[in-house]
Amino acid sequence: MIKKLAKLKYLPNNFQIIEPGDYVVCAVSGKEISLDKLSYWSVELQEPYYSYREAFKRREEIIEN
Repeated sequence: MIKKLAKLKYLPNNFQIIEPGDYVVCAVSGKEISLDKLSYWSVELQEPYYSYREAFKRREEIIEN
């Protein structure tokens, strides 16, 4: 089975599929996230996160800068 990277638009309570696919890549860890497991993302930065840990880490990076 070939997996394909999806392109999404991240909205406040959900996401819109721009280009169909099976997964996205975490902006912090680089881990693949299947779309059915995707729960964390930033609307402002338009990037997905593998878990709350990565989302928190990114938020801390932004606050520091």
